Amino acid sequence: MKILILTQYFPPEVGAPQNRLFELAVRLKQKGAEVTILTAMPNYPQMEIHKEYQGKFYKFEKMEGLNVHRSWIYVSKSKGILKRLVNYFSFVKTSAWIGMFKLGKFDYIICESPPLFLGMTAYFLKKIKGAKLIFNVSDLWPESAEKLGLVTNKFFLRSATRLEEFLYRKSDLITGQTQGICKNISSRFSDKKVYWLPNGVDLNYYNSDTVVTNWRKENNFSKDDFILLYAGIIGHAQGLEVIIHAAVKLKDHSNIKFVLLGSGPEKEKLQLLKQTLKTENVFFFDAVTKKEMPSIVSAIDVAVIPLKRLDLFKGAIPSKIFENLAMKKPILLGVEGEAKDLFIDEGKCGLAFIPEDASDLVSKTIDLFTNRNELDQLGENGYKYVEKKFTRDRIANNFWEFLNQNK
Repeated sequence: MKILILTQYFPPEVGAPQNRLFELAVRLKQKGAEVTILTAMPNYPQMEIHKEYQGKFYKFEKMEGLNVHRSWIYVSKSKGILKRLVNYFSFVKTSAWIGMFKLGKFDYIICESPPLFLGMTAYFLKKIKGAKLIFNVSDLWPESAEKLGLVTNKFFLRSATRLEEFLYRKSDLITGQTQGICKNISSRFSDKKVYWLPNGVDLNYYNSDTVVTNWRKENNFSKDDFILLYAGIIGHAQGLEVIIHAAVKLKDHSNIKFVLLGSGPEKEKLQLLKQTLKTENVFFFDAVTKKEMPSIVSAIDVAVIPLKRLDLFKGAIPSKIFENLAMKKPILLGVEGEAKDLFIDEGKCGLAFIPEDASDLVSKTIDLFTNRNELDQLGENGYKYVEKKFTRDRIANNFWEFLNQNK
């Protein structure tokens, strides 16, 4: 079976889609598939082409046995919609060119969305390569962009929605990262095959029994500090102001400290808010490589995982949940809907707080801070839950079987 994964995001970039697609590709290859990646020159989230890829239009490389083809992409640090569109469409164009002239035939093309526009390349390559198109949806775009207020132009939104619907109709299979995404698409396109392809975790990589960490000592935290970690993209969707405001309310608890680790468009704004509110118990760290994450997670006490309080996010499952639970770290989950149903109500992996409600986050933080037995039990519950349902091996095995049964 020959599979092409078409994605704008891929390692050595750090991020949820990068890790998820790489891990899936490696496992499909282990099953016997011939897997090829068509992706952009690495640049995200810094929006700066990595040094070793600068000045190149095309580059081929091997990555753990995967054939990786990279094409040029326009990048800019500007947050304006025009620059972002040029970023997206530059890769649409160059990936189509590379796909047409550098790549052979495929049985399946798996296209990662967003960006939605990359589906145009996927459909083009589907036609000329004679492949079946699997459209992998990790975010319901443009709906999410509209509800977050990131895109307001009605003509653009209508055009993007028409493209979204066209791509769903032309896909042979639609995969969704959450059950909420799958249900949304199925309700609109009842005649299409829709498959839940969730995120997960490699328990061999995130293993609390083998990780050795000096992260606390290296960063001047004491063994008595109660550290709550947010690690990931510092963007609009997360509503991370709730952490700053909760820290203000907890300033008299000198051992409770919040760490925000990552990069993103909202980071400067949040750093300014920290300065304005004089929250000395909040610490910002730059994004790190995947290799560094296990030692950091091992060193903290609790993971804070928030999103804004929007109906849109009731079907969201933030990827950072899995790594923390694999390391037996309980979560403070500020997400309603599917994530809460799975990881709080069913899995008993942590406590939920009302999204964007700093007072409720404070209350749940104090609960875990003062009850270490509960903290440990929630951590154990989390590990057992992801081991049972969300290992990357299990997810890839199920998907491989599905593909073979539905040739």
